[in-house]
Amino acid sequence: MKTSEAVTSRRSIRQFIDKPVEREKLERVLEKAQLAASGGNVQPWEAIIVTGQPLAEITAKIKEKAKAAPLGENIEYAIYPEGLAGRHEDQRRAVGKAMFDSIGLAREDKAGRIAQMQKNWDSFDAPVQLFTYTRKYMGPPQWSDMGMWLQTIMILLREEELDSCAQEIWALYGSYMRELLNIDDDHIFFCGMAIGYRDADHPINNFERPRTPVSDVVKWEGW
Repeated sequence: MKTSEAVTSRRSIRQFIDKPVEREKLERVLEKAQLAASGGNVQPWEAIIVTGQPLAEITAKIKEKAKAAPLGENIEYAIYPEGLAGRHEDQRRAVGKAMFDSIGLAREDKAGRIAQMQKNWDSFDAPVQLFTYTRKYMGPPQWSDMGMWLQTIMILLREEELDSCAQEIWALYGSYMRELLNIDDDHIFFCGMAIGYRDADHPINNFERPRTPVSDVVKWEGW
């Protein structure tokens, strides 16, 4: 698979099929992803990959926590910045609308939308979760490095015919996730990533993803 094919075929998959993920594939991906760029070669990322019964137990516990505190609890960082506005907020809303439209959920169907969002806790039926965290003293540059590492993993997964969905929603219960994963207080939980094989026919995996034209975000000088 060419790099451009991996990039264009990658998307956030929100419905996976019932098929196990081979550990050797993940090992190949992670070995290559260790070459991802990081400032000063700091490599700030750490991760735990969970499947089977351990994942089922985490899923059950976080679903109970979500019932008790549906808006999150002890959130350790803001998933979206306060005052998000303009094209950034428009883009966030546009992809949400496209997603819900693809499965026929009207704006007024709040119960249906909540039920769809709650599928995050089941990893959209993916059999694997990659949970990422880092040391608390890391700053914005190192968080950017984590993003580059995760993006590298997502692209390499496509080479292995695997798919993913990065899920910051787990950070709504950041300190609890650290407790569940036995991560000490010197670290901060970042996000989860569901990994598996996509349901290629499901409409939620096939809607058009709105993207801002390059001309709106990039300026050219000296050309």
